[in-house]
Amino acid sequence: MSIDGFDIARSLVCERFPRARAAWLGGSTVLGIATPTSDLDISVLLDGPPAPYRESLRHRGWPVELFVHTEEAMQYFLEKDRKTRRPATLRLIGHSLVLLDSDGTGEYLQQLYAAQLAAGPDPLTTEELLAARYGITDRLDDLAGCVDDDERLLIAADLWRATAELLLTGHARWTGTGKWLHRELATFDRDTGTEYAKALAHGVRAVARGNAEPIAETVTHVLNIFGGRLFDGFTAQGPV
Repeated sequence: MSIDGFDIARSLVCERFPRARAAWLGGSTVLGIATPTSDLDISVLLDGPPAPYRESLRHRGWPVELFVHTEEAMQYFLEKDRKTRRPATLRLIGHSLVLLDSDGTGEYLQQLYAAQLAAGPDPLTTEELLAARYGITDRLDDLAGCVDDDERLLIAADLWRATAELLLTGHARWTGTGKWLHRELATFDRDTGTEYAKALAHGVRAVARGNAEPIAETVTHVLNIFGGRLFDGFTAQGPV
């Protein structure tokens, strides 16, 4: 990233949070994948109020997303990351540049969360895997029977998401939403020599042109990795 971005982020932290224990700059600008509309993702750790809160603003011409935490709030979001297997807070701090570190917390948490990111999420439970297989099978059936072009395209987009999530979580990898789901899958492909990200995106584009076969073929291949289609006999326990 540019030195200007780091300096601007640090100046914002010093001006707004003179008593901060630690602050980190994460996101696309640090990872080297920023676009012209990317913002500065800044996480800040305070001992108490006004934290916790989130704020969007502009600072010296840069769009900024501020994530202001207490220790308790940070732990809440980290537990949410682990439960959903979407490492938003883990990534923002684990893959970051330390902007401020008044007591050693900045470097310590950065290294701790980087190690947790590298270790990956918990593996899928048997119940989660069965539910994922059933959900994707159901969407495949919807795709095959759909006669409305708009509905077919939306089903394909949902299949892209569900299949990408199964591939990643089924291999004990982190997942994400939107562009981050695609980025996680592309990283998985680079690590494994596969091309699922490209195949699934191509499948959605093919559906837009009226051809559902490519995405159905790719999704079926992924299902077969984890036991195949599932409908008959599937059950799910309701809430107690």
